[in-house]
Amino acid sequence: MHTILVVVHLFLALGVIGLVLMQHGKGADAGAAFGSGSSGTVFGAAGSANFLSRATAVLATLFFLTSLGLAWFAMQSVERPGLMTEPQAPAIEIPAAPPAPTSEVPTVPGAATSGSGVPSIPPAPTGAAE
Repeated sequence: MHTILVVVHLFLALGVIGLVLMQHGKGADAGAAFGSGSSGTVFGAAGSANFLSRATAVLATLFFLTSLGLAWFAMQSVERPGLMTEPQAPAIEIPAAPPAPTSEVPTVPGAATSGSGVPSIPPAPTGAAE
């Protein structure tokens, strides 16, 4: 049913476009450029404008109704949660605690170290340099 409605909607859209392009403008006689002698037409002098405007109105109304139908089909195909239900939060896995830091610190050869393995600053020289 949805596919049929889409095809009908497409043909109605093309029909509305065609009918709008075929109509004469209010200010300019665009139809005169195509040799439209309105008195010798099937619809008469004023009949073609009236017929085209009515056909355009009918097709536009049908186009509007098929638009509403397609919107209704789109709304029905989506499962919406109710107002009172809360969405389920995804389970979050908390990682284990990182391992405790080790006391192994790289040492510099020849540097004095304290008892904890951290290099210490050598004392300043005690000579007077004058």
